[in-house]
Amino acid sequence: MFFEQARIGQMANFGYLIADPVAKRAAVVDPSFDARILQKVAGENGYAIELILNTHHHPDHVFDNERLANETGGKVAAHELSRVRKDLVLEDGALLHLGDLGIKVVHTPGHSPDSCCFIVGGHVFTGDCLFVGDCGRVDLPGSDVEQMYDSLFQRVRKMDDDLIVCPGHHYGPTPTSTIGREKKTNYVLQPRSLGEFKAFMASP
Repeated sequence: MFFEQARIGQMANFGYLIADPVAKRAAVVDPSFDARILQKVAGENGYAIELILNTHHHPDHVFDNERLANETGGKVAAHELSRVRKDLVLEDGALLHLGDLGIKVVHTPGHSPDSCCFIVGGHVFTGDCLFVGDCGRVDLPGSDVEQMYDSLFQRVRKMDDDLIVCPGHHYGPTPTSTIGREKKTNYVLQPRSLGEFKAFMASP
């Protein structure tokens, strides 16, 4: 799988380009404020952008959706609870195809109701569910600390240790990590009861 990570905008957002290099079919994960740098990489490699995958609907992740879709013909794919205009409505467990690549959708609400992770080619694109060394906020409109607890401990912690974590922001010490490393070092993934987690997330 072809993989390109780009830091975009003033909020340390990450946008991604993934592709099947044989089929020359590509997807952008979270266009953020301006995905033209990823378009350029796609063009240089002869890749056609067919999918625009949104991990969640917050503007810093989806602002460039429509321009990118208009210029490339790529289809916007987002969870059914997402507020964005979407060509493909995603639900938990769905499998998308990009050439010979299979993209698995894992619904991980908590930061927002529509938050999803995408697993493909040994990578997991976690949006604002999981950062390197942290997780997304749960004090925003639509956030839910109990859903975040369930997503982190019943979904993320059960993913394969070898998966490369590709977060929605560069908030950690490294731009990527692995599920195994995060289970050992990320303080939000350390075993806690729901009550302990709620108290922990509410603390300064």
